[in-house]
Amino acid sequence: MTLSHYTKEFSYNLKLAYPIILGMLGHTLIGIVDNIMVGKLGSTELAAVSLGNSFIFIAMSLGIGFSTAITPLIAQADAEKDEKKIRSVFHHGLLLCTILGIALFVIIVLAKPIMLLMHQPKEVVEMAYPYIDWVAFSLIPVIVYQGYKQFADGLSKTKYSMYAIFMANVVHIFFNYVLIYGVWFFPKLGILGAALGTVISRIMMVVFMHYILKYDKNIKPYFKNFSFKEIKKSVIKKVINLGTPSALQMLFEVSLFTGAIWLSGSIGKTSQAANQIALTLATMTFMFAMGLSVTAMIRVSNQKGLNDYVKLVVVAKSIFLLAIIIEIVFALFFIAFHNYLPSLFLNLENTHQAIDNREVVHIAAQLLVVAAIFQISDGIQVVVLGALRGLQDVKVPMYITFVAYWLVGFPISFYLGLYTKLKATGIWIGLLAGLTIAAILLYIRFNQLSKRLIEEQIITHREIQTQ
Repeated sequence: MTLSHYTKEFSYNLKLAYPIILGMLGHTLIGIVDNIMVGKLGSTELAAVSLGNSFIFIAMSLGIGFSTAITPLIAQADAEKDEKKIRSVFHHGLLLCTILGIALFVIIVLAKPIMLLMHQPKEVVEMAYPYIDWVAFSLIPVIVYQGYKQFADGLSKTKYSMYAIFMANVVHIFFNYVLIYGVWFFPKLGILGAALGTVISRIMMVVFMHYILKYDKNIKPYFKNFSFKEIKKSVIKKVINLGTPSALQMLFEVSLFTGAIWLSGSIGKTSQAANQIALTLATMTFMFAMGLSVTAMIRVSNQKGLNDYVKLVVVAKSIFLLAIIIEIVFALFFIAFHNYLPSLFLNLENTHQAIDNREVVHIAAQLLVVAAIFQISDGIQVVVLGALRGLQDVKVPMYITFVAYWLVGFPISFYLGLYTKLKATGIWIGLLAGLTIAAILLYIRFNQLSKRLIEEQIITHREIQTQ
């Protein structure tokens, strides 16, 4: 294969990916808006939101990871023109996402006392406690929304989730502003206002997504005549078998970054606030790779449904190449502006917080240099994961991510962060190590699996010809 075989796929990849990327950036913007608005209140408030969201992100990773099982099943059925299968996967997936959202809400609320055992600053924990209750409730609409989103993505209708997220951001920014700072007749609620703004916006997001899909003439038939009598154990089992390893894959990565938040908090609130700033910026650029990951999942599933494995490899590798190019650009951006970007999240004119804020900016700038380097590894591992999910290969990648993140990455973060002078920077070096190992091993897995599928198809084709 020449380079042109891959680059000619860029156009369609981007056409499919850009709404997903914009939607994910919009989703990330909800967290960024919280951080910027809360950061103006002080570093303690920012650290409290960071700690509270660390619990939410763990639960959300399980929900989002589980919901990704819907997309490859829908995309494969779409390629096969099997409308009955599409309807069945959609209904079963949405039901399971609803149940999971409720379960995650209850678990997070019950798990709050764990904060008291994590050696976090007392004032940060006290402030984070009520914040978690409300944001945890928003997990229900978020996971339900994911059910709708993954269904639409599987049909290559990637723009609808983008529209829903944009609408949610408008609602979120409005309610955040008036509830955090007490504008007009609204009470001044501080970080609790940020939590309520998140809840309201996420409820509106799922409502909007439901109706925008329901009134699409091509999708409308899948919304008619839902009945629990149609629910089958075999389909539930299939979704769960795909969704559970996918959820654990995402959990292992998100919990690694959550571990970084907790380790930073044990060093001090300025390290925790700096970690949150750097993590927010890195997450924003990561959304581009995540969008390409979903694109890989959709296109690989389509080719799997068509049994065209040679084209499947070309499509997948074109997305890998595109992700590498984009992440290199972001790496250079982080290096060029690492001293400036952290100041956007803090009120540097606040004389009472001046010493803390200067320290936060200094630490965050160092973290962004490390983040610049792992942009590439992070991008590769997530797009390859998307391709593997498209092949419905989820168990081996689950084991790979566990080894990379928790047997390699976290021990390095723990040692360098707590027992060397590197501190917060050492924590992020551990993240870099884990992501790099994951990227290498996952790519090897995809290469082996795709070659095997092509070889088996060639052998089958020859056997048919000889008969």
